[in-house]
Amino acid sequence: MFSKSCQYAIRAVLYLAVNARPEQKTGAKEVAEALNVPSPFLAKILQQLARHGLVSSSKGAGGGFYLQEQDLQVTLSQIIDCIDGKGAMSACVLGLPVCSSENPCPLHFKALSYKSGLEKLIQGQTVGQLAKKIISKKLSL
Repeated sequence: MFSKSCQYAIRAVLYLAVNARPEQKTGAKEVAEALNVPSPFLAKILQQLARHGLVSSSKGAGGGFYLQEQDLQVTLSQIIDCIDGKGAMSACVLGLPVCSSENPCPLHFKALSYKSGLEKLIQGQTVGQLAKKIISKKLSL
């Protein structure tokens, strides 16, 4: 449902939440290697997240990406909106450009409740909450 860019963004932010601090910044290359994703692609995603204030960054020697306390309050829906756009959750599940309640695709009405439930779940989940669960369950990203 989410683009590969969005999936990488979510994983990268969660990686930063678990592994990086203001005093211990992490470079895009390190994050990309840990997540096994293309480094230049992830660097652009992290820069976009930083421009929108969803992650913190600093340039120069010793620079990199990290999360401050306010960054831990970012929700998954904010990350999704930043990367895939505000209409990502309302897009047609089949990818049809003309799908709507007036002109529904074959799955439109069945997908509405699923998308609504997923949207509610995502809106309430902060990066900090998810990071705590990842740490406590020792999940890999």
